[in-house]
Amino acid sequence: MTGPVQSIERAAAILRLLAGGPRRLGLGEVAASLGLAKGTAHGILRTLQHVDFVEQDAATGKYQLGAALLHLGTSYLDVNELRSRSLNWADALAARSGEAVRLGTPLEGNVLIVHHVFRPDDTFQTLDVGSLLPLHASSLGKVLLAFGTATVEPALDAYTPHTLVDSEQLGRALVQVREVGWASEIQEMSMGEAGIAAPIRGHGGLVVGAVGMSGPVERICDSRGHPRPGLITLLRDAARAISRDLGAARW
Repeated sequence: MTGPVQSIERAAAILRLLAGGPRRLGLGEVAASLGLAKGTAHGILRTLQHVDFVEQDAATGKYQLGAALLHLGTSYLDVNELRSRSLNWADALAARSGEAVRLGTPLEGNVLIVHHVFRPDDTFQTLDVGSLLPLHASSLGKVLLAFGTATVEPALDAYTPHTLVDSEQLGRALVQVREVGWASEIQEMSMGEAGIAAPIRGHGGLVVGAVGMSGPVERICDSRGHPRPGLITLLRDAARAISRDLGAARW
């Protein structure tokens, strides 16, 4: 029985590397991160680019995931029960709140965005479906951590000066999430941005995902820097509605 094919393993490692970061990566960064020779990494990237799994930015020469790969992911997500049962509620939440709405599930120590509804205005926005967010620095991730749906790595990366990287401090924050039933992130992943999220439950009341809103701090938070109560109410109502559709008891 033959063993694994090394070139496919390396290609998969490159795709995971590109999927795990918030920015494009250069050839040298890809090669160094995976311990590959530049020539080897370039050959694999060129092949992935040929089949549209990877795209290269013309201005910088750096690489990112391509449209074909994202399409494959979206094809899977279309049959995902969480996403399919959340579509209408997420659309309605964006319309009522005026903010962007995202649905997340745990994936390999991150939050996978399975649905994204743009903020209902004409500002420039980028589709986040298929992207990965850190658990400890996102409101969606904090919900998944707080209710035991995911676990966090011992070493936590700091994305801004406000990111919770101390395990005890994060633990106290997760206790509060469980007590109030929702989570927030205020400039913890990106300066000037904030978000709130609430758990989505399935059969038996188990948390299977999270729904959240995100946007500029001044839109999500009040003058004291606290999430706006009206947005929290809309969010939790939507989370309950999705949960009921997934078979959770009323809560």
